[in-house]
Amino acid sequence: MCGIAGALGLFGADVVDALGRAARAMAHRGPDGFGAWTSSADAGQPRAHFEHRRLSIIDLSSAASQPMRDAASGVVVCFNGEIYNFRELRRELEGAGATFRTSSDTEVLLESYVRWGEGCLERLRGMFALALFDPARRCVLLARDRLGEKPLYWVQVRGPAGHNTIVFASEVRALLASGLVERKLAPDALATYLWNGFVYGPQSIVAGVRELPAGSFARVELATPAIEPKRYWTPPRSGARALDRAELAEKLQESVRLQLESDVPLGVFLSGGVDSSAVANLAVRAGQGRVRTFNIAFDVAQFDESPHARAVAQALGTEHTELRVSGERFLGSIEAALRALDQPTFDGVNSYVVSRAVRDAGVVVALAGTGGDELFGGYASFRQAPRGRRIGRKLAHVPRAVRSGAVKALEVVRGGSRDGFKPQTRWGKLGDALDADGDIVALYQVAYALFSRDFQHELRPALDPRVAWGLPQERRAELAQLCADERDLHAVSLLELSGFLGERLLRDTDAAGMAASIEVRLPLVDFELVELVAQYEAQARFEPLGRKQALRDAGLAGLDPALFERPKSGFEMPFERWCRNELAGSIDSVLSDAQAVAAAGLAPAAVQKLWKAFQSGAPGLYWSRVWSLFALVWWCREHRVSA
Repeated sequence: MCGIAGALGLFGADVVDALGRAARAMAHRGPDGFGAWTSSADAGQPRAHFEHRRLSIIDLSSAASQPMRDAASGVVVCFNGEIYNFRELRRELEGAGATFRTSSDTEVLLESYVRWGEGCLERLRGMFALALFDPARRCVLLARDRLGEKPLYWVQVRGPAGHNTIVFASEVRALLASGLVERKLAPDALATYLWNGFVYGPQSIVAGVRELPAGSFARVELATPAIEPKRYWTPPRSGARALDRAELAEKLQESVRLQLESDVPLGVFLSGGVDSSAVANLAVRAGQGRVRTFNIAFDVAQFDESPHARAVAQALGTEHTELRVSGERFLGSIEAALRALDQPTFDGVNSYVVSRAVRDAGVVVALAGTGGDELFGGYASFRQAPRGRRIGRKLAHVPRAVRSGAVKALEVVRGGSRDGFKPQTRWGKLGDALDADGDIVALYQVAYALFSRDFQHELRPALDPRVAWGLPQERRAELAQLCADERDLHAVSLLELSGFLGERLLRDTDAAGMAASIEVRLPLVDFELVELVAQYEAQARFEPLGRKQALRDAGLAGLDPALFERPKSGFEMPFERWCRNELAGSIDSVLSDAQAVAAAGLAPAAVQKLWKAFQSGAPGLYWSRVWSLFALVWWCREHRVSA
């Protein structure tokens, strides 16, 4: 796990210096070392320059440092992440005559490219964002892992002589720190943020800075640098095979076993829920030594899951540690958590607090249970979107004017608005759901929307026309094609994997974990597991909705089922109360700053309307709506990014 940065094309010492600033801004991603490499000292020729920050995980020696060069071919690699199947690949390469001087996965990745070219991507099983310089072809291969666990951002900058240069980095903030990027807010990204509470790629929140899509690569010619992403992996379509629990259990076990590889202290985040308990159970069954589990205990009983985690840990016999976080300590960490966000998001604070606490306990690598809900139907969206699709199809023949009138009548029956503010929950978005006309992508987006379309227009009257239903046009078309002719439940799973997981959870997990210099691994996001699960027929995979029974059967073998017979919950904090009390002053100082709000592209009057309605206890207005705007304005002000 590391941070990478680089430049491709025709550039001088000023760009090299700028990349040094970018790398220093990512010191948290790699506190154990740094390195730099340039393909040519001649600034008058097209070249490549790589910067690397290292968090040592596999082979802690200096021989495994990056950028790493293959002496025979001259190929150079600079990458962030882990290749979990590197031992298997190494044996295959050694059988073909390759020799190795380190025990690192980096050298295996390097030799894989030397032997197989860009075809090596299809052989890699892991999380990664990489840059590979190929001297024979005078180009650089940029690539990301299939699900998008590791980020890679790029921007095209123009030099004084009019030459184009591609600059890339692991973080948007690193590109800002380079001084090569204008601190301008991207209007289309802002439109996706106001809908989702996070930025939906490939455009980042900063104009011109784009994200290489998950499962994609780009071969960049140094002489004429340009990025045209190509997919080497697409989320799988559904199958109709009978569920094979033994097969599923074996694949789960394999994924966890591979991700236990580490030369530094490793642990498992254990909340006591189905997903994290399955990972901990499989880690114990891997038989690679006593497993360490960690749980965040909270001093508010309503939000404290530590008794559940403790019971699971006792059943498994793990070396269990409860890290107690008081409300005072959590609140004291809010600003640090906000600073950890690479892009604005209404989430991520919890992930940072967990990562920071576990890192302070001496752990450098942690396994987490993220991904189970997306694969096995754990979210409410698996009920809501298909139900909305059925209703939408039945009402498709009803004129829009009639539907609109019915919605307004229902609003009156339900109490209408309070202080001129309509509820922003599902009833407040009913008109939007009906306007979706049964489109599963639009319905999914409505289910997750923070605000109704009407209020989004109040927040930003000139919403970007390139965004519809909270999605950039290119992504909406891609998702529509992905879900075309798919079964409803698998379609929702694809949308969860691509959207909620790929654009929010994975990005927040990476940013929060790296801010604490900890590598978070996600065995349930393994692409081979995703492909296998997609083959199973829907009823056995998803039903009964919300229970994730297939995961329970395959991942919790040997544990008493009674340990998990309780309502679903996540790691939650009393944010609702805090936003009204302890954090109210901080939120008010930001949301009442009309200049800062306008600089973030929002209408100050609409923001004040929302904030006052929340403070007055308006129904159908959750804390996340207020917090999302607070996080956006705070981030833009902190990083001097303006509309």
